[in-house]
This record gives sequence, C-alpha cells and structure tokens, in this order.
Amino acid sequence: MGIELLEYQTTLKSRFSLSGIGVHSGKAVSIHFSPAEPDTGIVFQRVDEEASGRVIRALAAEVGETDLCTGLGDPAGDHVATVEHLMAALSAMGIDNVAIEIDGGEVPIMDGSATSFVEAFQQAGIETQAKKRRYIRIVKPVRIDIGNSWAEFRPHDGTRFEIEIDFDSPAIGRQSLAVDLNAEVFAREVARARTFGFIKDVERLWAAGFALGSSLENSVVIGEDHRVINMEGLRYKDEFVRHKTLDAIGDLALAGARFIGCFRSYRGGHRLNATALRHLLTDRSAFEIVETARRERGRGAEMIAVNAPVYAPWVL
Repeated sequence: MGIELLEYQTTLKSRFSLSGIGVHSGKAVSIHFSPAEPDTGIVFQRVDEEASGRVIRALAAEVGETDLCTGLGDPAGDHVATVEHLMAALSAMGIDNVAIEIDGGEVPIMDGSATSFVEAFQQAGIETQAKKRRYIRIVKPVRIDIGNSWAEFRPHDGTRFEIEIDFDSPAIGRQSLAVDLNAEVFAREVARARTFGFIKDVERLWAAGFALGSSLENSVVIGEDHRVINMEGLRYKDEFVRHKTLDAIGDLALAGARFIGCFRSYRGGHRLNATALRHLLTDRSAFEIVETARRERGRGAEMIAVNAPVYAPWVL
C-alpha cells in the first residue's frame, strides 16, 4: 500500500521560522511554525498590522481563491494565499497539527517548490501524539468535468495521484505522472518540481498585480522561442507535470484528513482540484471515515470505519 497508515496523529517537535517573498505580492514575509495539540489541524493566523488575527483553518470550506494559486480566508479581509506547496509538504510528510503565524498575506514561494518546507520539517523533527488519526477512504467513483478538463476520485488501496497535462507549447506538450504517495516518494519524485510560466504572460500578470515576486530563482520560465530560459535547465525532464502533481497534493490536503484512494485529473489546476474536492466531500455516500485498529490476533493493523462527529473537517 502506498500510503503510510500511521495510527496516531503527529506534530512538530520544535518551533522554527522561514522567510522569503510572495510570488504574487513580491513582498517579504516571515512564517513561524509551532507544535499544536491533537485535533488542531493546520491553522494559520495573520500577525501583521493589516490583519485582525483571526484563525484560518486549512480546510476546503475556507478556500477563497483558486485563479493563480490556492488562497484561504476572505480575499477582502484576513486571508493567506499560495498555500499549496506548504500544504503538500505537510500532508505528504504526515504532519497533522501545526499552528502557523504569518506576517503577510502570502506564503513565501521559496525556490518555487516544496523542498525548503520538507527540509525544515525534517530538521525540526516530527512527534507522535496520543490521538488516533482518521482517514477519508473513497468507496465509489466521483467525477467532475469543466470544459476540456476533468478530475475524479476512485477507490484504491493506498493514496495515488495520476495527473496528466496537455499544453500547446512544445516545451511542455502532453505529460503524465502516476505516483503512490508516501513521504519518501514525495521528497524524491515531486517536492523539487518548481512552479512554471510563460514569459509572454508576465506583462499581463504584472498589470493585474500578480507575479510581482516571480523570478528565475523561483520559477521555470518558458521563452518566446518555446525553450526553458533558466540557465540550469529542468530538475526533472517532466518537471511540469510533477509540479502539477505537487499542486494537486497540496490542494487535496485541504480535505482535513488524508484520503485513501486514487485522484486522477486531466488538464487540471487549482480551480479543478478545489471543485473536485468539494464535490467529493458533499457526497457522503462516496467516502467513509476510517482509522487504524490493531488486530486481536497476530501482528498488523486494519482500517475500520468510525462515526465522524458533525464538526469534522470533511463536513462542509
């Protein structure tokens, strides 16, 4: 089974901070991570003067924007944008409970991938807590179509992502990736894939107030001649679909619990991921809540269905 079926919840062993710039705002931002109690989940709190300081939970119900990134909270009030790379690292590394303070409205882009977060979590350490972890197990297919794009959840004995992209640019073309996810696979196959874009779109994005912090240090850029202009080239030959997989992992982490099943998408993005997740969570016949239980005889464990409280994260 691809998923690491940990029996108990986890948090960080120690507090730490990271600093960088927002890829869209171009503003410097610092983000502080602290251990949190069981059942806290991942929570954000803005600590800058412009914010009210309300706690924003990293859940699908809090998604407020999906155009160029995934944002949580009210875009006109307290919000935190570009959470997908951070959420992917937290989910793939099996970290359940973290309190995050941030002094701006956007998670720092770092090098455009999830590597900085993975390394920071490894250095801080992960601590097991005395509370059972619950999973969302897919029990029947759920599919949505938006134009030429589609996404679906299917039952699967593990956590699997099958992502396919199709771009007109010959620098990208049609690429696909299938991975059974665990922490090691994520760190090796997905985490280092950087965000990407086309140089022809830069002026339009700047005029709209986006991509102000984008550079060759944090993005793969495709030039007018359909070539990657970064001097170092690509980190993977199919880095583009690997980054789309990274985004999907982060967007689906907003379910509030890891899922056991397969997520497939074609020509996806943040909007499609968010819509597919909400479609799943509003169909209570499509999934069940399970946790690990020790067998009475012999070694090993199995997943058993449990009654979920009405305030559970997966209830929208």
